[in-house]
Amino acid sequence: MTDSQGQESNDPSSRRRLNVLSTDFFPAYVVWELTLACDHACAHCGSRAAVSRDHELSTKEALSLVDELADMGTREVVLIGGEAYLHDGFYQIIRHLKTRGITPVMTTGAWGLDLAKAKLMAEAGMSRVSVSIDGLEQTHDRMRAKKGSFTQCLNALEAIKAAGMTPHVNSNFNRFNQSDLESMYVLFEDIGVKAWQVQITSPLGRAADRPQMLFQPYDLLDFLPRLARLKERGLQKGLLIMPGNNLGYFGPEEALLRSPKKSLTDHWAGCQAGRFVMGIESDGAVKGCPSLQTEAYVGGHYKADESKSYLKKIWLDSTELQFTRSRTREDLWGYCASCALADSCLGGCSFTAHGFFGRAGNNPMCHFRARQFQKKGLRERLVRVQKAPGKSFDSALFEIIVEEFDSVEPPTRPKTDLVSITG
Repeated sequence: MTDSQGQESNDPSSRRRLNVLSTDFFPAYVVWELTLACDHACAHCGSRAAVSRDHELSTKEALSLVDELADMGTREVVLIGGEAYLHDGFYQIIRHLKTRGITPVMTTGAWGLDLAKAKLMAEAGMSRVSVSIDGLEQTHDRMRAKKGSFTQCLNALEAIKAAGMTPHVNSNFNRFNQSDLESMYVLFEDIGVKAWQVQITSPLGRAADRPQMLFQPYDLLDFLPRLARLKERGLQKGLLIMPGNNLGYFGPEEALLRSPKKSLTDHWAGCQAGRFVMGIESDGAVKGCPSLQTEAYVGGHYKADESKSYLKKIWLDSTELQFTRSRTREDLWGYCASCALADSCLGGCSFTAHGFFGRAGNNPMCHFRARQFQKKGLRERLVRVQKAPGKSFDSALFEIIVEEFDSVEPPTRPKTDLVSITG
């Protein structure tokens, strides 16, 4: 999986909602998978990254794409993979982004990120780097399927600081690593991490193959208050904790979790895929968000042509990128369609909802929703009924069981079966 969607410094969700023509939307924030080649084999990877895709964009094509993004007003590009530094044109792409006035940042598993590489990145124009850390040493190494990965991540954070870039961290949380949350915060505060993006593991790619690792909706009742307490501490200590787009929504801690400062005025404003966010896969596939399921949401494949407007045409004309631009309550279904907050939330995160049910518009991973069921003495439990086909950014199918809140959950395989660690 793309380890994170990066921390949105130009957070599109903080803009007022715009129910206007598509020409008023633009890809302010782009997450670009440079290659699917990877030096990890993570248990929760949504893209099932391992080797490069067929027909990945060449450096020349990538530089042309940068020009089109600049012409469309893009402000920030997060380079991801796979592992972005495995692309032959990695440093050239960073440099060209910077030259064209776009802030280049990066999310990385950091296995090969040493001080020499960090200095080259900084010299090319990289401003900050977010290292993916998914637990303390034992937990992280098992999730990343690589012994020594945790230690290397800490070394990479030091290299990032030494090279003059800002160190960030991003983490996926699930049943396997949720007990590490508070200890991870203490570690990150101690080593001087400036920002920490937290999201939950969604049933994409390899995570869809391991339903036992995924949160159940009622797990949010414990996890989000714990995270909110850390957010308050971080605001005092200079460590900004921000939720990923699939973490929420509208519980008592909503404003605290969403707001980057102590003003506590922000809240979830609906899925921004195709509104102010764009995802690009390494073969040039364009979709509204990097984690959206490839088969359902790709609006076209980028081609470097003489008109220098092919990317803009996909953005403006493809129906696959327009689904959030006109979304209303009428597009929702299930619980979300009748929710009192539907007009603001609009079904939460699209790729998470699709990951469970094969379509967007009904997201069970919602704090408000879990609390409403709890008030009635009930809870929702998700059960996988169809396996994922085994493709990049694919998903399985789940069904919802509504049961008494204190029901005994059926046993699952032990967590030691999660993944094997390689040396």
